[in-house]
Amino acid sequence: MKVIRCPDETLARTNLVFLNPNDIHPNVRYIIVDDFHAFSIGVDAKVTPGGLGTSALHRKLAGLSLNQDVRIRTFEPSKELFIARLTLQVSFLKKSTVATDPFDTDQLSSLFIKWFNTQVLTVGQSILMDYRGIDLLLEVTNIDLVDLGSKQEIAGPKRGILMEKTGIRFTKDGDYPIKFVGSEANSVAKEIIKPNFNFSELGIGGLDDEFSNIFRRAFVSRIFPPSIVEKMGIQHVKGILLYGPPGTGKTLMARQIGKMLNSREPLIVNGPEILNKFVGQSEENVRKLFAPAEAEYKAKGEESGLHIIIFDELDAICKQRGSKNDGTGTGDSIVNQLLSKMDGVDQLNNILIIGMTNRMDMIDEALLRPGRLEIHMEINLPDEKGRVQILNVHTQKMRKYDLLEPDVDLKEIAALTKNFSGAEIAGLIKSASSFAFNRHVKIGDNAQVAQDFDKIKIARSDFIHALEEVRPAFGVAETELQQCVANGIIKFHYSIERILNDGQLYVDQVRNSARTPLVSVLLHGPVGSGKTALASTIAMTSEFPFIKLISPESMVGFTEQAKMGTISKIFNDAYKSPLSVVVIDSIERLLDWVSIGPRFSNIVLQTLLVLLKKPPPKGHKLLILATTSQKSILEQMELIDAFNSSIYVPNVTAVSSIDTVLRDLGSFDDSQRQEAVRAITTSDYGNKISIGIKKLIYMIEMAAQDIEKVEKLTTTIEEESRK
Repeated sequence: MKVIRCPDETLARTNLVFLNPNDIHPNVRYIIVDDFHAFSIGVDAKVTPGGLGTSALHRKLAGLSLNQDVRIRTFEPSKELFIARLTLQVSFLKKSTVATDPFDTDQLSSLFIKWFNTQVLTVGQSILMDYRGIDLLLEVTNIDLVDLGSKQEIAGPKRGILMEKTGIRFTKDGDYPIKFVGSEANSVAKEIIKPNFNFSELGIGGLDDEFSNIFRRAFVSRIFPPSIVEKMGIQHVKGILLYGPPGTGKTLMARQIGKMLNSREPLIVNGPEILNKFVGQSEENVRKLFAPAEAEYKAKGEESGLHIIIFDELDAICKQRGSKNDGTGTGDSIVNQLLSKMDGVDQLNNILIIGMTNRMDMIDEALLRPGRLEIHMEINLPDEKGRVQILNVHTQKMRKYDLLEPDVDLKEIAALTKNFSGAEIAGLIKSASSFAFNRHVKIGDNAQVAQDFDKIKIARSDFIHALEEVRPAFGVAETELQQCVANGIIKFHYSIERILNDGQLYVDQVRNSARTPLVSVLLHGPVGSGKTALASTIAMTSEFPFIKLISPESMVGFTEQAKMGTISKIFNDAYKSPLSVVVIDSIERLLDWVSIGPRFSNIVLQTLLVLLKKPPPKGHKLLILATTSQKSILEQMELIDAFNSSIYVPNVTAVSSIDTVLRDLGSFDDSQRQEAVRAITTSDYGNKISIGIKKLIYMIEMAAQDIEKVEKLTTTIEEESRK
């Protein structure tokens, strides 16, 4: 049949599709269009033979166009297709309609059943209905079916037959000033979530728990009728603060929340956009954001729809008051203006503020109390399960079009991407794609796409190469740590093996013990004895996802405040990872200690005293490895007591140890090595040797450049022993 318009408006309001009497048997009441959409039918001679008379609402539901050819067949509903309860969302056909009198839900329900009884209704279907001269648009948002034989409610398709005993529940679109009275009035609620919304469409991976908590705390109360909320004497949550490391999905979550809500489009504002150089203009920009919500709340009260304002980079405009010394006070006045709008004298109950920041510590405390941004949700680095979800989201189209090789295992990649944020995982996939693209490019005078480009696929090897290219910000400082162990670990004495074994025990303690989430160890010994190399080796062999090095070399020229800030940031970053190692090299140099004076930085000292004893957040574990060549100085500063344990790292003090080092380095051949060992053993200084391993390596490598290697080495060691 061919899709045509209903013959007249009166027929269109019946919610029936019409056929010519000659086209259908008089006993047929229902049809299926294209084996999918079910409709109740009527007959009218004004319908052109071979035509299917439809209203605009029918065509919208079934995705039909005028003059489109469709196939229809008769439809006989089974006994399971009868509606027990029906939920209808009420709105106006014309948005400009104003209804001053409340709607009686009992009367509305009675009229609906009278006019549409025995019709087949489908979730998502819109029905036009006249009520007291007002054109209402009723959308079917939910259907509960019942088996007429057993009287038991059953799960079934999202369509059913309306009966006289069907219970009807009305909800209202928040954009329309509709009031209800009657026995059903107290059950009337706002449909805050879009009908048939699929949460998988949000495309948010690894944030299921956070999303559930936000929904429970911020939106559940808004689903219930205002009368119920009023009886409880509570106000809706007005603000949510999403905080955490960059790239973890804060902005994505805020934007996607707006998509699921059955309200107006969220207003998204970047923090710095509020700022204006003219006096008072920044405050005016804040007031404009709240103006639509204020106007609607004044007109409709609790019936007002929900207004969502999303602030990205909130810390840019809501810093602690008094923290800026620019003399203008502009930042303070913006905070004051925002506070008054959120929870001032004229309180609004129809707004929801969602703020996002990487620096929660910078935001004014008054903004974080209950009644304002009261929900503080940390969006942290995803765990392995979350990373699998994120990888599935970003590779959805690749898998749909079969662009991944069979050897690509997303669970394996998730295991290899420890401490990757969502944004970094997306970057990893882009990098892997670039390797796949590169295989199908001809490099010549001009880069050209190869003829076999349609065979492009991303392989496991592409992801492995991408892992070498894309590094997580909260990962391992591999380059810095490798530099600390440039010459490897030479086990010149049994104590070196013992130190490494003890270090592994501390690593296992942090990983396995539930009682000691924080373990701090001090490696002390003479200058150049290999403390930094040992600490770095223990850290890297732990294979913890977060390993960072705090060294004096990286803070040359820093002020005391800058040092304190850098050290604090590294520890705060460590708290975001489930397992972390922080290596603090040469503590006495970080403290600016010098023997002349003496003097040291008390600010840095107090920072370290606090951080060395501060336990990580619940569910997170931290190992601290520190080194010093001035243990006695740390004892005077009372810093030594902040460590759980200490390990002494000795110098090279035996000729046999020198022999081991020479053999390990290989700079001397066996005869030269043996000659050097004999010369040192028989010398007067053979029993007075005390040389740091670092210096000994330099001495051996320097002597290896001389023609008389053995003589040069023995002379150099003798001079060092006499110091």
